[in-house]
Amino acid sequence: MKFRKIVRVVHRDLGYLSAVLLIIYSVSGIAVNHLADWNPNYIIEKTEINFTPNADTNLTQDQMQAYIVDKLSITDSVENRFRESVSKIDLFFEGKTISADLRSGIAQVEIVNDRTVIKETNFLHLNKPKKLWTYVADGFAVALCFLAITGMFILKGKNGLAGRGKYFLIIGAVIPILFLIFYL
Repeated sequence: MKFRKIVRVVHRDLGYLSAVLLIIYSVSGIAVNHLADWNPNYIIEKTEINFTPNADTNLTQDQMQAYIVDKLSITDSVENRFRESVSKIDLFFEGKTISADLRSGIAQVEIVNDRTVIKETNFLHLNKPKKLWTYVADGFAVALCFLAITGMFILKGKNGLAGRGKYFLIIGAVIPILFLIFYL
């Protein structure tokens, strides 16, 4: 079997093997690149609720909590709480936080839900599992290098590396070099 044919067969099979991992890393990469615009792991819903104010500044934390739970008709169990001041308290629930100001009668409710699929891709891309996944990720990186190198030699002639392929290769090299020059 000729060398070029072997390269083509291995390139094809490794490409199929790497396809899902490539999608996982691509989706996660896009999500993580835009951290300034959104939280890629969680959907955070914020709402404001008005309730009957209570100007009594002598309430204990237990009394403040009971008052908020009653006024907002909360059925979830409070996991923890934090008293910010004489009139402000934060109540923490599973997947939800309520910051209430008894004096103003305004509560900020923040509900946190997982961003299904994207959270899992980020988990893998950022190598949170460690252990065996590190070797899977390293193997994938080696496979990508192999695919990039062999991909340059798949075609011959005017559409190959000796033809128009060299221009795309040069453009692909110039883009990161320009960014390094301007941002480093």
